Amino acid sequence: MTLTVSVALCTYNGARFIGEQLSSILAQSRLPDEIVVSDDGSRDDTLAIVERMAGTAPLPVRVLSGLEPLGVTRNFERAIRATSGEIIVLSDQDDIWKADRVERCLRVFDKQDDVDFVFGDAQMVDAAGADLGYTLFEALEFRPDERRDVQCPSAFDTLLRRNVATGATAAFRRRLADAAMPFPADWVHDEWLAIIASLTGRLAVIDEPLIDYRQHGANQIGMRKPGFAQKVSRVLEPRGDRNRALVRRTEALVERMLEADFPAEHEHLEAAEGKLRIERVRAALPKNRLLRLPTVLREAKTGDYERYTSQGRAEVLRDLLQPA
Repeated sequence: MTLTVSVALCTYNGARFIGEQLSSILAQSRLPDEIVVSDDGSRDDTLAIVERMAGTAPLPVRVLSGLEPLGVTRNFERAIRATSGEIIVLSDQDDIWKADRVERCLRVFDKQDDVDFVFGDAQMVDAAGADLGYTLFEALEFRPDERRDVQCPSAFDTLLRRNVATGATAAFRRRLADAAMPFPADWVHDEWLAIIASLTGRLAVIDEPLIDYRQHGANQIGMRKPGFAQKVSRVLEPRGDRNRALVRRTEALVERMLEADFPAEHEHLEAAEGKLRIERVRAALPKNRLLRLPTVLREAKTGDYERYTSQGRAEVLRDLLQPA
């Protein structure tokens, strides 16, 4: 069976790069069946460039636009809802696809009926497209054991701690979109799709770069390779709203899992509730760092930092040292 493929591409003031991105999509070894471009109120020449290229494209290019800004996640949701293909491939406006990206993703879906979500590595490049010398997986510190685990039944546990799937490299089946939408306000679309896929089916990882992932200083969602100084500053940055946001995100996940028609296993629900518990504890820590000490040390002994937080023991230091 030949699977139909839609591209969901979101734009916002992307005139500088959108032409090169569209050209790379239109040069695929296996062309998609349609491209849906959802524009979030661009005030530059983005739409003019898209419409000009759509006029000569060898496949349908649909353009959605509106007066009300939606933001990244809602804009992607609008684009996904407008697609018709059995496989949906996500695209940012400023990257460059490898020529066989669609073909390689389809190969996985064709061979593995239970895989709902495929994502891969990316070569990090600068604004001019020059190689920055590291890959996306290196920037994410996405270890080989995590790459193995995220393709197994333990994927949910990995993704509950932290997201490792970047939407710019992702493709998924329509049945996953149906299960995942609407996207919760406190989640980014790719994180939500990945964790829902870990509950409804399986994920697959392509270990080689599928795109050139451009870093140019104006990315709405970008990725830099973290150095030691950046890791230290992350621990010492003010607490702000991060902990409350983690609570809201986990509450949204638990609420979706408790819906009557959602296929959540008891062990997964138990894990999500465990994460919610510790994130609520962390969000309620006092401003005074000395007063945090008994609670943080007690929680550290339970092992829940390792089970449920993004950086494990480093999160213990973060909770002890971060200024209010």
